[in-house]
Amino acid sequence: QVQLVESGGDLVQAGGSLRLSCVASGSILSVNTMGFYRQAPGKQRIMVARVTSGGTTDYGEPVKGRFTISMDNAKNTVYLQMNSLKVEDTAVYYCNANLKRVAWLRPSEYWGQGTQVTVSS
Repeated sequence: QVQLVESGGDLVQAGGSLRLSCVASGSILSVNTMGFYRQAPGKQRIMVARVTSGGTTDYGEPVKGRFTISMDNAKNTVYLQMNSLKVEDTAVYYCNANLKRVAWLRPSEYWGQGTQVTVSS
């Protein structure tokens, strides 16, 4: 079994900062990518940021220049530093991981249960 557990969601004022973390645990052989997606009420889930085990990063347009993602490979942990938060960043943030559990199986996608980020005006 693999578990992804997010932490760091909170209520913050516009212009403030938050740092999300996500730890992948369980039977993990290797991690390809980890990242965060978010879903606001009544909207589709969208990619916020993701990072490969080699350090390549990718960001959604709404967060470029404000959010920074990083990964600690040794700890199978991904961090999302969110600065200059806006009201429109309010959403449930979900951790995602693409990883291999055993050598003879293809990589699979896993999701965390989500953490609420609320940005007030």
